[in-house]
Amino acid sequence: MQTASTNICERMGRSQELSEFKRGTVIGCHLCNKSIRDISLLLNIPRSTVSGIITK
Repeated sequence: MQTASTNICERMGRSQELSEFKRGTVIGCHLCNKSIRDISLLLNIPRSTVSGIITK
């Protein structure tokens, strides 16, 4: 069984960028008052990435 940290690394390397659609989905969820944690779980992306998108 893989750990969560290994799974995150497999899904998204540091050099890989999110699609415009996924960025838009993050912003849409944020505007609907979803928490960073909820957005992260829903879209399977790290919380730090979600936070960075919202901040920008």
